[in-house]
Parts: sequence; C-alpha cells; structure tokens
Amino acid sequence: MKVNTIARISKPADIIARLLALVESSLDDDKAEDIVVIDLHGKSTISDYMVVATGRSQRHVRTIAEHLRERIKADGLHTPSPEGVPQCDWVLIDAGDVIVHVFRPEVRTFYNLEKMWSQALTGPEFSPDAGRAGELTA
Repeated sequence: MKVNTIARISKPADIIARLLALVESSLDDDKAEDIVVIDLHGKSTISDYMVVATGRSQRHVRTIAEHLRERIKADGLHTPSPEGVPQCDWVLIDAGDVIVHVFRPEVRTFYNLEKMWSQALTGPEFSPDAGRAGELTA
C-alpha cells in the first residue's frame, strides 16, 4: 500500500524565533488576551509552535488576525492565509512553523486546545513505562 505523506520543510531556528517573536509582539500590540505558546518541537510534524490567544469580540478577533497576517507578510517571512475570518469565532493563521489560533472567549473555553495538546503531548499513556501496547494507564 502506498502511503501519501507531506513533508514540512522547517526553516532555520533563527528565522523561526523571529517569526514567533513577531507573532507574540503583534498579538500583544493588538491587546490579545491569555496568549499561550505551545512548543511542538519533536512532538508534532505540523509545526514547531502553536500560539493560542483570545480576542474580546468577533471584531477584535478579525482585527488581530488581519494585523498579524499583514505583519508576517510585510516581514517577508510567509504569506499566511487565515481560516475562519467570515465568522471570526475562531481564526487560524498558518504561518508555517508557527500556527496561531485566535478565539472569542467562550469558543476558546469550549475547544480548550491547550488542555487537548498538553494531554496529547504529556499524557501517561505515552510514557515509556505505560504498559503493554494498547493498554492505557490511570
């Protein structure tokens, strides 16, 4: 059986650090709340970092996403294409090595990505001494 895989080419560490700093600065400048950076190095092939932030309203979420897209593009790092802009309850900005999620507060609470990813990345079922394959630990 042929397996279809998509390889992600990671940029040098200094460029990724510059992109992450730009994302954090942009979110802070636009008054995003509860900014959380999740390090995905060696844990996921989708990206090196995931950033989760909250906007106070749909308009605030839209503004945060639009400004972030413009700043990343102006810096010449990448031209991200935001997803979810028409509704602005949850906007995803895929900047390659950094993925940004901007939520309205109640939507962020509902999806709780930080908890989902922290469990997926550090859950006991993934520890070396978790027992036999397929056996979950308490």
